[in-house]
Amino acid sequence: MKNYVILRHEVARLANTRDIGAELLRTSSGVPTLSVERIPDNAVAELIADPQVQLMTPTMPTRLIQPLSSQIAEPAANWGISAVMADQCRYTGAGVIVAILDTGIDRTHPAFTGVDLVEKDFSGHGNGDRQGHGTHCAGTIMGRDIGGRRIGVARGIQRALIGKVLGDDGSGQSEMVFEALNWAMHEKANIISMSLGFDFPGMVVRLTTDGWPLDLATSTALEAYRGNLRMFDAIMGVLKAQSAFGVSPLVIAAAGNESRRDINHEYRIAASLPAAADDVISVAAIRRAGENYAVANFSNSRSSVAAPGVDITSAWPGGGLHSISGTSMACPHVAGIAALWWESLRSSGKKPNAKNVAAMLLAHANKDMFVEDLNEVDFGQGIVKAP
Repeated sequence: MKNYVILRHEVARLANTRDIGAELLRTSSGVPTLSVERIPDNAVAELIADPQVQLMTPTMPTRLIQPLSSQIAEPAANWGISAVMADQCRYTGAGVIVAILDTGIDRTHPAFTGVDLVEKDFSGHGNGDRQGHGTHCAGTIMGRDIGGRRIGVARGIQRALIGKVLGDDGSGQSEMVFEALNWAMHEKANIISMSLGFDFPGMVVRLTTDGWPLDLATSTALEAYRGNLRMFDAIMGVLKAQSAFGVSPLVIAAAGNESRRDINHEYRIAASLPAAADDVISVAAIRRAGENYAVANFSNSRSSVAAPGVDITSAWPGGGLHSISGTSMACPHVAGIAALWWESLRSSGKKPNAKNVAAMLLAHANKDMFVEDLNEVDFGQGIVKAP
């Protein structure tokens, strides 16, 4: 038997029709609901034919986008803050709810003093961050200053949803991500940040290690990847459909670190899930190049925007700071800038939502500071800028 993620048609009604932000309650059949079930092979065809089943797919492994070592000897202030012009912005992200789906968080870190952290473990490893990745990403989004050094883009965020979708070893399963997306929507997240990837190569390795022939392992992993892509797109459609109720979050994801431009400038790997899904803002990483910026050698292509991702200093479990590199470090810069735009639109009297905040990110991204002869496929619309 295999684990399958199943999306079923269900109708929902509002708990209180006077409150458009009220939690959706399930009744009998319209807004899809998600479940994870262990299904025997002989029952798969029957479920697929069920008219209440919108979509089902076998689960597949996920992993954090592994960061690279920093080239700076001692942690310093996060240079990315000025690169995205957050230090010149009067907004702080106040009133914006951000969800961070990662390895958890060290809630005792002074960078998160005064933040209402709502933790939920989807990994089975328990709340908390024994890996460090999630704490670092959270610090870049909303961290308070540490020892006079600024690390956070949106230091006024007061509530954050921390979904632990990767275990202490940095691995997980796709259903953990799907369930966490659903949870974040119901908890009324405005922005969802994910620095993780669906591990197609890892699934092939696991199956071949278990004795599967290579062609069968590759075919099975490809089927799972296609199915999970369709599932992710379907869930993004559900999130978008909730915009009428004011609970449609903007989803931002890291593009990945598999490219090797230092070997060959054409050695560029395309962004994979979740960054490759519909309506997800995918993020490339940039580095400093004298007075200008260049795309990091490792950064995957086909991104929407770019942000600082090399030698980024942020919070680390245990109360200190740590510097690492990766598109995982670029993604939270964009999530923080999105929070600033969310507050900016709200203060101007407009109702912010995923669509118009994404439009602000794309419209105000800057291409002028890149070194010459770069391909736009590598950095999308450019470096995000604060309002």
